[in-house]
Amino acid sequence: MTAFLQLSRPVLLSLATALETGRLHPPFSISTIKTYVPEILSSSVVEELNRLNAMGASPDHIAYTLRLLAAERSASQEIHDRVELVWTGQEVVGSQSRDTSVVVRELFSTAKSSILISSFAVDKGKKAQALFGVLASRMDANLELNVRMFLNVKRSHNNKLPESTLLKEFADTFRKEIWTGQRLPEVFYDPRSLAPGTGTKACLHAKCVVVDEERLLVTSANFTEAAHERNIEAGVLIDDPVAAKGMRSQFETLVAKNILRRVPGI
Repeated sequence: MTAFLQLSRPVLLSLATALETGRLHPPFSISTIKTYVPEILSSSVVEELNRLNAMGASPDHIAYTLRLLAAERSASQEIHDRVELVWTGQEVVGSQSRDTSVVVRELFSTAKSSILISSFAVDKGKKAQALFGVLASRMDANLELNVRMFLNVKRSHNNKLPESTLLKEFADTFRKEIWTGQRLPEVFYDPRSLAPGTGTKACLHAKCVVVDEERLLVTSANFTEAAHERNIEAGVLIDDPVAAKGMRSQFETLVAKNILRRVPGI
C-alpha cells in the first residue's frame, strides 16, 4: 500500500469515486490512471491496484480502502491542527510559533469555568500585576470561575524558620505583591520544597496552564516578565480535552493524596 500512502486526501477520494462509478476498472493502466493521480506516482499506483485486483479485491473493495485512508488522513490533520508551537525570544523568518504572553492572555480571557496554573517562579509587584491582572479581573467578574495555582514555595539557604512561618510570609506576599483581585485563587505547594537541609528537598518545577479542561499549555516559561517577553522559552498549546483533563487529574490526585497542600491564608 506504499503508493496509496503517498497520495493526498483529495486524490484518494477521487480514485475511490472513479472506482465506485466504473470510470476506473481492471485491468488498470497508466493511460487511465493518470487523470486521477500525479504522473510521478501513476506507475506505482497502477501496480498496487492490479496487485489488489489479483488478490481478489473488487473495485468497490479498493474504493472502500481508499476512503478509509482518506478519513485517516483527515483525522491526522485535525490532530496536527490542535497543536501549536508557543515561543518566547528571538523570532526566525518563517516561524509558525505564537508568542507566549499572547497565548497566556488569550487563555485567561477566554476561560469560562476553571483554570489551573503551575509555575516554579512568579514575579512580584507591577510585573505580576501585568501577568495576572486579566485573570484577577475575570475572577472578580465571574463568580463561577475557579482558579487553582500550584507554586513553588521555597526555603532559602540556611533559613531555619518553621514551615508555618514561611507559608505565612508567602501568603502575605501573594496577597500584597502578586494578586490584585478581590477573589483569591486556591494556591498549593509541595511541602518537600520547605524541608530543612537537602536530603529530602524537592521543588515544584512544572510550568503549565489548563483551561476549562479543554486546552493545555505546557511550557518551559515561568510566570515572570522575562520568561514571557525576553528569554528563549518553548512550549506547546494543545487543544484537546483528553490531554487537558489528564494534566489536571495529575495535580488533583496529588492534592487528594495530600502530597500537594493548600497554602493557608490564601
